[in-house]
Amino acid sequence: MHRSSTASASTKRLSAIGVAVALAAGTLVTLTPTAAHAAAGASLPFTSAEAESATTTGTKIGPDFTQGTLASEASGRQAVRLAAGQRVEFTAPRAANAVNVAYNVSDGQSGTLNVYVNGTKLAKTIAVTSKYSYVDTGWIAGSKTHHLYDNARLLLGRDVQAGDKIAFEAANTQVTVDVADFEQVAAAASQPAGSVSVTSKGADPSGQGDSTQAFRDAIAAAQGGVVWIPPGDYKLTSSLNGVQNVTLQGAGSWHSVVHTSRFIDQSSSSGNVHIKDFAVIGEVTERVDSNPDNFVNGSLGPGSSVSGMWLQHLKVGLWLMGDNDSLVVENNRFLDMTADGLNLNGSAKNVRVRNNFLRNQGDDALAMWSLNSPDTNSSFENNTISQPNLANGIAIYGGTDITVKNNLISDTNALGSGIAISNQKFMDPFHPLAGTITVDGNTLVRAGAMNPNWNHPMGALRVDSYDSAIEATVNITHTTITDSPYSAFEFVSGGGRGYAVKNVNVSGATVTNPGTVVVQAEAQGAAKFSDVTAAGVGAAGVYNCPYPSGSGTFSLTDGGGNSGWSSTWSDCSSWPRPGQGNPDPEPGRNLAKGRPATATGSQDVYTPGKAVDGDANTYWESTNNAFPQALTVDLGSGQAVRRLVLKLPPSSAWGARTQTLSVLGSTDGSGYSTVVGSQGYRFDPASGNKVTVTLPDSTNVRYLRLNLTGNTGWPAAQFAEVEAYLTS
Repeated sequence: MHRSSTASASTKRLSAIGVAVALAAGTLVTLTPTAAHAAAGASLPFTSAEAESATTTGTKIGPDFTQGTLASEASGRQAVRLAAGQRVEFTAPRAANAVNVAYNVSDGQSGTLNVYVNGTKLAKTIAVTSKYSYVDTGWIAGSKTHHLYDNARLLLGRDVQAGDKIAFEAANTQVTVDVADFEQVAAAASQPAGSVSVTSKGADPSGQGDSTQAFRDAIAAAQGGVVWIPPGDYKLTSSLNGVQNVTLQGAGSWHSVVHTSRFIDQSSSSGNVHIKDFAVIGEVTERVDSNPDNFVNGSLGPGSSVSGMWLQHLKVGLWLMGDNDSLVVENNRFLDMTADGLNLNGSAKNVRVRNNFLRNQGDDALAMWSLNSPDTNSSFENNTISQPNLANGIAIYGGTDITVKNNLISDTNALGSGIAISNQKFMDPFHPLAGTITVDGNTLVRAGAMNPNWNHPMGALRVDSYDSAIEATVNITHTTITDSPYSAFEFVSGGGRGYAVKNVNVSGATVTNPGTVVVQAEAQGAAKFSDVTAAGVGAAGVYNCPYPSGSGTFSLTDGGGNSGWSSTWSDCSSWPRPGQGNPDPEPGRNLAKGRPATATGSQDVYTPGKAVDGDANTYWESTNNAFPQALTVDLGSGQAVRRLVLKLPPSSAWGARTQTLSVLGSTDGSGYSTVVGSQGYRFDPASGNKVTVTLPDSTNVRYLRLNLTGNTGWPAAQFAEVEAYLTS
């Protein structure tokens, strides 16, 4: 989720190596339930087929993970480009009488796709247009022109069988085809007995006349009953309000279609509103956050439901505020929104969002944002989310006792993870994460992205103490992460203020082919990992480099059963690149540079991180008049350190002095032993204000501790740089 109020608040992060990632992308994932756990994702009425796996006379593009490219926004990060006259031919994966095609045409262009069944050209064609694509959101830091694809559907007028050949041919303009959905659409349903038809109140099913007042009159007449929307197309020119104690029902989402960009807009309702079985298709071509261009904006009231809907070309599907207690949103399709698919914007209690399909959302596909009051005891379960192109698949911003369970999320693009559990508030009053946050049974495929504001990647599953420490218990269980372009799990304080991420438990995860690391830890705090297995790791098991430097360490507790990710990225001054592998230790490299540093105390702004920042003109100074003092540096993994170089600022203003210190070491950060006994070391600006400490050949430590008991030049311990080397 991106609010305009945060557009100027970009945070400068560590530098990264820009890279266009090309990874093998698979076809759609088929998941088989295990005895212990249900399959992830929604049960869908259609079967999807990828264009890159079909037969084509066109050109396959991708795979590519570079923000702003056609391939990077495609399902599977690949698609097929057709010049006029070229075609892509699918083998029907099931019996069907309808298709939906995700496609792109060049900006400003429109045209048609001819359709062939077993070589015979149909009279029907699919209109394609760039009208709803190429969205620009310049107020969102890091965004580029995005939302490059659109979806178009067609009732074929005939049945096809599994194995039949269905071809799409670009008739008169270049078309890039991403994926085709094949569906057997049921016949239109009949009018329920006792219902009030909108046509009886004057609605025009041809879509030519304005049916707004007819819908309002039908709702007023059907209180406690059903408003029937017969097959046809209906144009509404303004939103509905005062909707309560009524069911709005269509003949099916392929048959009853309402054309409006604002369907319901109301701040409150007594509830018992049930909306089902029709389509609402809007005309939103750009994102304007001040406009309520949503299917539902506000409240449906308690005990309501939304099911069987086709929602397309809107800003947001459901932006829910006020009383929506016990709302159920299920079995819907959300396509081509310019912002969120659904956002529980505070106050939601016992809301269930389940078994929905979301493709090509322009922000978080599903979000909870606990503004004004917390979202409580609500869940996102068994949803399938594909191609959110400017944020996360699922985002939980605050809230109490929230569940994210059995969702399938694929192909997140810029500025987003597959799942984000976050204390990013955007504005106040915000209610941070509390109670127990359950993240269970989710599958993330090609999830995670490069964040251009941070200049480094976001993991497939991110836990983010953006604006405040995470105090809630976060249980992440039974997770499958496949082909993440970067890391699998990320722990970060995204606002750059070093808040802690605590109380996290990760268990039962399977990670396959992460581009860089399994764990990307950039915040202080701790997490326990149990039964987390990894294979095909691109660079190293763990990247553990808190930001800001010196803000505290992140502890990974081994709960047992972990395998395949024991190594640690060895250089916090660089970011691992996908598939790079851990760099070989360089004998001349300073192992302490950029590593987490802590101290028993510090004076004013002279914090421990200043001793490992690579700048001899900045320094750490301990609490004054309080010896002994200690500085500890976490090297990230066991290292055969042979030499320390200790520095003070080289300026002649720093007079000569002797500091008395000993060197201690530890492999686990708990038990320390003496490496070099206590002695005095003289720092003199005439010789660069630095000293060398030689360590025994048997030294192998992860944690280095300097214990200081005296300083003849100042009543405190002082270091500008603590450097550690493998060579003596």
